[in-house]
Amino acid sequence: MGQRGYSKQTRLQPLNAMNKFRKSFLKTIRVASKLASILLGLAALALVIAWISGVFVSKIPPGETAPVARKLEGQATDVVHEIEKDYIEETVGTLKAASRSVISSKILATIQEIRVSAGDFVKAGDLLVTLNTRELEARLQQANERLNGSQAAAREAKSDFERNSRLWEQQAISQREYEESNRKLKVAEADERRAEQEVDEANALLSYSKITAPKSGRIVDRTAEPGDMAQPGKPILTLYDSESLRLETPVLEHLAVKLKIGQVLTVHVDSVDKEFAATIDEIVPQADAASRSFLVKASLPRSGNLYEGMYGRLRIPAGSRHHLCLSTAAIRRIGQLEFVDVVLEDDSLQRRLIKTGRLGMPGRIEVLSGLEAGEKVVLETDTNRSDSNSELRSIEDPDARATGGQR
Repeated sequence: MGQRGYSKQTRLQPLNAMNKFRKSFLKTIRVASKLASILLGLAALALVIAWISGVFVSKIPPGETAPVARKLEGQATDVVHEIEKDYIEETVGTLKAASRSVISSKILATIQEIRVSAGDFVKAGDLLVTLNTRELEARLQQANERLNGSQAAAREAKSDFERNSRLWEQQAISQREYEESNRKLKVAEADERRAEQEVDEANALLSYSKITAPKSGRIVDRTAEPGDMAQPGKPILTLYDSESLRLETPVLEHLAVKLKIGQVLTVHVDSVDKEFAATIDEIVPQADAASRSFLVKASLPRSGNLYEGMYGRLRIPAGSRHHLCLSTAAIRRIGQLEFVDVVLEDDSLQRRLIKTGRLGMPGRIEVLSGLEAGEKVVLETDTNRSDSNSELRSIEDPDARATGGQR
C-alpha cells in the first residue's frame, strides 16, 4: 500500500508542475498585453501631440524677402484733400406726451360701458365710460323725498310763526310761545336748505356716472372692462394729446449749454425713417451728476405716424472740424485691414495701412490716420484690379510670393 501511494504521488508531480507553468504563463501574457496597450496609447498620444505641434508640416525657413519695387504705370490717381465740415452729434431719447391724462372715476360704482379702446381718437366732451346709476338714482330719490318733507315742515313752521306773531302783537300769547314758534321756523328753514344741498349732492354724484374726455387726444391704454368696480383714483383709461408729443433726451453738458429755448433742430425717428423739425421748448435747469447731462425736451409737429414711447435721435450741431477726404475707390481691404497705394515723388508705390471714418459725399470717405493732405493714391480700376488681387494673395501666402504667385 505504501508503494502504490508513493507511485501515484510521483505520477501527479509532473501534472502539478505543468499547471503551475500554464498559470504563470497566462499571467505573464496578461501583464504583457496590458503593457502593450499602455505603450500603444502613449505612442498614439505622442503622434497626436507631434501632429498638433506641426512636426509633419513643412515650414518656411527663416529669412528676409526683399520687397518688390512697384512703379506707377498709368493707373488713375486721386489726391487726398483736407476739408472743413460741420459735424453733428446725436443724442437718443424717447417720444413722450407733454399733456397726458389718467382718467378714473370719482365715485365707487360698477362699470356699465366703456365706449373706446386703445388707439381711438376722442374729442373733448365725448362720452367715454358709463357707470351703473341704480344706487345713485335711489339716493337722489331719497334726497328729493327729504326735500319735500322739509319744505312742508318749513311751510307749517312759517304759518305758525305768522299766526303767533299776530297773537303776540295782541298780547294773546306769552313771549315764550312766540320765541318757540320763531325757533321752529328757523330749524325748519335750515332743514329745508340742508335737504336742497343733499339733492344737489345727489345730482352731482349722478353726473359722475358719465365720464367724458377732458380734452381731445388719443386713448393709449385701457386698464378696466365693463363689470369691473370703478374706484376713485384707480385708472380706467389713459389719454394723451397727440399734438403735444415731444422728444425727451439727455444732452451732454458741453452741448446743452449752447442750446436755447425756441431753437429748431432735427429729430430722426428710426421706426418710420423720417426726419422732423423739432423746437426746443424746455431745458431742465439741473444736470444729472452721474451722466453729466441736461434733460432737453423738443416738441414735434403732429403726425399720424408718431406714437408715444418711440425711439428718436436729436441731431445737435457741434461745430466744424478739419479732416482728410479720400475716394473710396482707392481703398483695398483684407478682412478688417484697409490700405492704399501711395504714389511717392519718384513714382514708386508704397502700400500703407489707413483707418477710415464716416462716409461723406457719395464716393468719398473720411481718413483718420495713415495719410497726409496732398498725397496721391492709386485708384482701383478694372485694368489694375487683377494685379492688385494677385498682390493681395502674395501678402496672404508667402509661398505664393516666393514662387511668383503660382502654386
